Amino acid sequence: MEQERKMKAGIECINAGKVFVTPEGEHEVVRNLSFATKENEFLVLFGPGQCGKTTIINMIAGFEDVTSGRILADGKKVEKPEPSRGVVFQNIALFPWMTTMGNVEYGLKIRGVKKEQRRAEAQKYIDLVGLSGFENSFPVQLSGGMKQRVGIARAYCNEPEVMLMDEPFGALDAQTRYLMQEELQRIWSAEKRTVIFVTNNIEEALYLADRIIVLTNCPATIKKEYVIDLPRPRNLVSEEFLALRREITGILDSSQED
Repeated sequence: MEQERKMKAGIECINAGKVFVTPEGEHEVVRNLSFATKENEFLVLFGPGQCGKTTIINMIAGFEDVTSGRILADGKKVEKPEPSRGVVFQNIALFPWMTTMGNVEYGLKIRGVKKEQRRAEAQKYIDLVGLSGFENSFPVQLSGGMKQRVGIARAYCNEPEVMLMDEPFGALDAQTRYLMQEELQRIWSAEKRTVIFVTNNIEEALYLADRIIVLTNCPATIKKEYVIDLPRPRNLVSEEFLALRREITGILDSSQED
């Protein structure tokens, strides 16, 4: 079953575009976006704020229809949200009346998985994200970083083929954000899946990515791609890391001037 999941995981964007119709007229947000994920890779979409990154994630997830082109998941056109594409949002969307266990097992519960099985699966991912002992805690009792761990565990518990992460650490303070980056890298290494991760933080992109797609200002299209072959865990002050940081920052700056 694990081998079957690995072979199926894949997202392909083919000249995908998105235009919103507003009272002021049409607003193009994404233009001719084409890329494909590789098996179990950590792909980062990196670009300036308000460039259309969240819209891209929403189109891949099936929350937004494409206006032009196509998006395929496992070779099939994306038309609606599916459990095979898990989503972790920047705004922590936990059910406040549910415990950690209740939140993590929720997807399995609504799919009709029996209580004993879903509790065992949920416990596996609660342990994986380092929240053992907090199964009965409510969101109000958890820190921001712990809430995001619950969100990650909930997404993984649905056994998605692809994880979509929309600036999941953007609302956290700097220290917690760095700790969560380390945790996410550990979780990804332990539970290999294809990840598409959105950020406008260059250090975060370089720390996590196998490959970075640099996006232009809105309407978002691909400016350049980088394969990041630095050894893990990444050294944020190594000469190679800093050189890539300078180069990609320069690419982003030039896209903002275009």
